[in-house]
Amino acid sequence: MPKALIVYGGWEGHAPAQFNTWFRQRLERNGFEVQSLDRIEDITPESVQVDLIVPHWTMGKLTPQASQLIREAVLNGTGLAGIHGGMGDAFREDTEFQFMTGGQFVCHPGNIRPYSVQIKDHDHPISQGLQDFQVQTEQYYMHVDPANHVLATTTFDDQHAPWIAGTVMPIAWTRQHGKGRVFYHSLGHALSDMQVPEVEALTLRGFLWAARKE
Repeated sequence: MPKALIVYGGWEGHAPAQFNTWFRQRLERNGFEVQSLDRIEDITPESVQVDLIVPHWTMGKLTPQASQLIREAVLNGTGLAGIHGGMGDAFREDTEFQFMTGGQFVCHPGNIRPYSVQIKDHDHPISQGLQDFQVQTEQYYMHVDPANHVLATTTFDDQHAPWIAGTVMPIAWTRQHGKGRVFYHSLGHALSDMQVPEVEALTLRGFLWAARKE
């Protein structure tokens, strides 16, 4: 049976407990044994011996030991997958964590707003068969690693920060970190965002791909 670890907490505006339940239910439906931790101090060498780690901890701080345990697990083949601020704005001071995830949130001009998502890789198992779609959520402007394999993008307009109009921003990507697979997308400010079929599909497929269970 594949195993997953969800580490959730941090800023309550991203509903960590509710997302933990959402992630847990879907992973269990796909045959995973899931452990959820809401304390950084509870991350141990044993707890990271899993197929998949899902961080959903906006801001906050990792202890040096917990950071090393997670990073070494991924380097050795554990998958890492997450969404929105739970992984893209987690542990801001931990640049090694950001190097692993492939990006860091810096702004969301206009806050919650309607925008479109463009699928860029129609052949990848995560995005295969999906078409461009609309969302109404935070449009993340991120500092992004050019080594990422981009699955989907969004384009900023001139309504809230005119100087970035036309900027094409990666919104979903995969990457390799050592032997581990990493998946991220920046959607999902609120749990209701997961009701968009394409958002749910990207999330679950990304988690399974990172765990090598696609």
